[in-house]
This record gives sequence, C-alpha cells and structure tokens, in this order.
Amino acid sequence: MTGRSAFAVVTGGGTSGHVLPAIAVAEGLVARGHEPSAIHYVGAVRGIETRLLPETPFPHTFLDVVGFQRSLSRRNLGFVPKMWRSRRAAIRLLRELEPKVVVSVGGYASMPAVFAATALDIPVVVVSFDLLPGRASQVAARRAVACAVAFPDSPLPRATLTGAPVRQSILDVDRAADRSAARAELGVPDDRFLVAVMGGSQGSGVLNTAITELLTSRSGDRGLAVRHVVGERFVADAAPATDGSAGILYQPIGYERRMPSVYAAADLLVGRGGASTAHEVAVTGIPAILVPWAASAEDHQTLNVRWLADRGAAVHLAEADVGTLGDVVEQLRRDDPMRFELGRRAHELGAVHRSGALAQLVESVALA
Repeated sequence: MTGRSAFAVVTGGGTSGHVLPAIAVAEGLVARGHEPSAIHYVGAVRGIETRLLPETPFPHTFLDVVGFQRSLSRRNLGFVPKMWRSRRAAIRLLRELEPKVVVSVGGYASMPAVFAATALDIPVVVVSFDLLPGRASQVAARRAVACAVAFPDSPLPRATLTGAPVRQSILDVDRAADRSAARAELGVPDDRFLVAVMGGSQGSGVLNTAITELLTSRSGDRGLAVRHVVGERFVADAAPATDGSAGILYQPIGYERRMPSVYAAADLLVGRGGASTAHEVAVTGIPAILVPWAASAEDHQTLNVRWLADRGAAVHLAEADVGTLGDVVEQLRRDDPMRFELGRRAHELGAVHRSGALAQLVESVALA
C-alpha cells in the first residue's frame, strides 16, 4: 500500500529485531507532530513486518528481497536479481512519495530503499542500535548524512549519540504503578515470583531446553510463575501449560504481543542479547539475565550484553553455562536488593533512549 506523499520513509525488517525499532522510529516522529500517514515503512515480503505493520497506522510497502546467507545456500542465487528488482521498485516508490529523508534501521530489507535514496539524492539517516553495527548499516553509513547510534564511540561515520529506538508503549511502562494491572491482564497472581522468558522473535532452542529443566526441577513450586515465549516454530514441542493449582504456573506462548504488560508484571527477565532486548531492559529497568546467542554475527550479542553487565545493569550468562540458569534464577529470586540494584542501574542507562534525541536528529536532517 502506498500514500501520495511522505515526510519520511523508514526502512528495515525481516525479524522483529529490526521491525520493532523501525516502528519505534516512526512513533518518535509522530510524537514530534508528524501524521502517521506521512511516515511510510518499507520492508520485505518474507519478514515478520507483514504481520506487524498492518496493526499500525503507518502506510507500508513490502519488497521481494532476500538476505545474503553467510553459509553456502541456494537462496544466494536469488540475492542479486531480487535486490536489483527491489531497488528499481524502491526508486519508483520514492519518486511517488518524495520523502524528505530515508531512515534505515538495518537488515537486508533496508537496502533497496537505501540504494534508491542514494540514486535520487534523498538524505539517509542510519539508525544503529547494536554495539557492533550490522553489515547493512555499515554499507548504508558510507553515504549517510548522519548516523544515530545507541552506544558511545560508534565506529560509524558522522555518528551522533541519540539512544536506541524504543516503542512508545515500552517507554510508557511504569513497573511500580502498572504491576498489579499487568498481572491481572496476564493471569498471574500478585504473590507469584514471575520470570518472563524471551528467546527473540524466532524463539531459542537453547533457552527452551534450559527452561524445561527448570520446570522439571521446580514443578511443585507454588510461588513461581514462568511466562515463556517459546517461538512459533517450537510451540508443538513446548511443555504443556499449567494453571499453578498443583505447583508452578507456566504460560508457554509462540509470540508475545503484550510486551508492555510483561515488562510491568515480571520480577525477572531471561532473554537473549539482541539490541532490542538490551535497550528495552534499560528503558524499563527490569532485572535481567541475558544469554547472548553464541553464533551471532561477530558475537555482537555478547557485546550488547556486556555493555549492561559491566555496569552492573544485567547478569551475563554465557550460552555454554546455560545449564546453570535455574540456579541463577533462584539466586536472584532470593536476593531482593540485588534485583533492585540491577533494575536501578539499567534504568539509569536507559535515560539516553528516553531522551527523544533520535527523532530530533532525523527531523533536523529532513528539514535541512
């Protein structure tokens, strides 16, 4: 779907780790006074954006583009022709929309619009929220007017520290004020210690196995609740839900659509080390155990987690040590002061993400 004109095109996608920040960028511009109809999203036909964007007020276009696989794959045969056709489609779209700026949040889905913007001399702003920028962001940054970055000392050129894009619904979370209502919404009693588990939009087999072991060892624990995003590909293999009447309360789900309530309700988060997770931990100030994906490109998830952990704002648990997850959860469950301190330090680090500086930078480029 397309609109007649746009103030900005926001592009990127494939996984929720790129789509949700893109939506957050769009929401930030709306908060600056721009109409949602003037913010156009460009993503990929095979990405999760095809499910998430129709739920938003933002017009959107999905292009037939695929990512380049690092390993040998037949999919790579289609990379160049699909990218070329998508670039041409993006050029036609940008000529129609005449945006004042193109904002790239990275990922393979961002490249056609970035290439089109370069061809049409439309300024590009790169938004980089990983400590180590992804390949698409590195390529786009070469000709970008500015790079909005979430960490100091970014290697990208023309970088401005703005904080990361975080959805408004997450920015609005007040863990103290919202706790009781969020628990009622999720069906979790106030007297249960609630552990929220997230393995990213695709789910994590590693975390799922560790949580299954935790459920087995603490099956009779009437004071514990676990809300577990197993990933839709793992739903059929997940442990069955339990209502807590005979012990632990367990809620396995494929994809979590109520993250603000989860952040408000949970006493502890167990997650991976993607940038979105790390920054949302900081914004909400939730105590967290983060297990970075060991096979992430250039181990960038470990860098994200260490940025928090080295400042006492999260617990870093290496994937090789995930078998001890149950013990670490139990330690934090018993140590209220430690959880409080983790949350306090995380919330302090999240101040830059709550500043609104990212939208201000995009607007300044667009209006220059």
